[in-house]
Amino acid sequence: MTIQEIKNRFGIIGSSPLLDRAIDIAKQVAPTDLTVLITGESGTGKEVFPQIIHGLSARKHGQYIAVNCGAIPEGTIDSELFGHEKGSFTSAHEARKGYFEVANGGTIFLDEVAEMPLATQARLLRVLESGEFIKVGSSKVLKTDVRIVAATNVNIQQAIEKGKFREDLYYRLNTVPITVPPLRERKQDIFLLFRKFASDFSAKYRMPTIKLDAEAEQLLTNYYFQGNVRQLKNITEQISVIEKQREITADIMQSYLPQQHVSSLPMIVNSASQQGGGDFSERDLLYKVLFDMKKDLTDLKKIVVDLIDNDSQLNQDFQPENAQIIKKLYQEVGTAETPIQLGYNAPGTTIVKKVTEKIPVQEVVDEPLSLQVVEEDLIRKALIKHKGKRKKAAEELGIAERTLYRKIDDYNIKEPDYSLGKSGAKVSIERKPKLK
Repeated sequence: MTIQEIKNRFGIIGSSPLLDRAIDIAKQVAPTDLTVLITGESGTGKEVFPQIIHGLSARKHGQYIAVNCGAIPEGTIDSELFGHEKGSFTSAHEARKGYFEVANGGTIFLDEVAEMPLATQARLLRVLESGEFIKVGSSKVLKTDVRIVAATNVNIQQAIEKGKFREDLYYRLNTVPITVPPLRERKQDIFLLFRKFASDFSAKYRMPTIKLDAEAEQLLTNYYFQGNVRQLKNITEQISVIEKQREITADIMQSYLPQQHVSSLPMIVNSASQQGGGDFSERDLLYKVLFDMKKDLTDLKKIVVDLIDNDSQLNQDFQPENAQIIKKLYQEVGTAETPIQLGYNAPGTTIVKKVTEKIPVQEVVDEPLSLQVVEEDLIRKALIKHKGKRKKAAEELGIAERTLYRKIDDYNIKEPDYSLGKSGAKVSIERKPKLK
């Protein structure tokens, strides 16, 4: 069976290479009993692929059961999946078979498998490894022969890191991965899906089919569909029912498309951010830093170009290749007023400029690096500032007065005569000679 025949049989619309690749993987894995994990955003149509796998497998005559793990309460999901014995809990008035027992010889589709409680995940892992399970309230081990296809829109790797999903179960489920592309990566399929939905709703509500003009079609194709195919279907149904005008313009279409500010940057928002946690992953922060750096670099380029354009010495026949030459020559010139010739080897072009502007050369004064020298200098300045009052000088330096006495003796600091300082004379403290 070809991919197009599969599309016709299961009602799949689209010609995207990513979609065709997902269908091809489902077709190849269908004859086997391998476990399949289907990933993709909500609303992309993941529920169709388990049907393809079951319909093209040797189990197609067996039971096919789809279970939404996120919709079953934590207290009853074990009973729903594995069954229970009479009296095993308060409302268990009689024994009940679970889905794994009912679907023996068939296929079970576990949708939103990442929402499954950890205790249930352990039970599911045993089924995958040995095909065995135990009913709630029973001690008898039962066997089942089912094929499991799971799906999720959650980043399971992040769920594993947070301890919400078992890593060993993930590798058991992910024997064959299938990724369903979002609608924004299938832009060529958006208008095809719209026409199909418009035709279906026209027949359902017995009214003429809506049509789009060129601008409305372009607007629809470029829209960022967060809800994917499900959102497109809902919008098409709204327009079909509400609008009396059957020719839809861009203004009408815009009124049905929710306003949203979605960045087209290649960023991945983690599940915590989607749930309002506000936390961004390291990759998101890295992208932000890189794009901020790019913006700063662009601004710097504009400033350099403006400086070059406004420079009277370089405002004619300047070529970008000479920027590094000029920089190097400026560094070599220093303060000299020397004519400089700049050579440019473009065909038929020679640039000769004279750089006569003085470039100031700053003198660098080395500061003492010895801690003792610095400390001695600070003590001298503190004593001068407080006119020899050691207590205030010690407070200024943040040391004990006894420590200051000891350091004055260690550094042989001579006491000054501050009587001169009162008259405005400059007071200095000199080192007193050491006694031999």
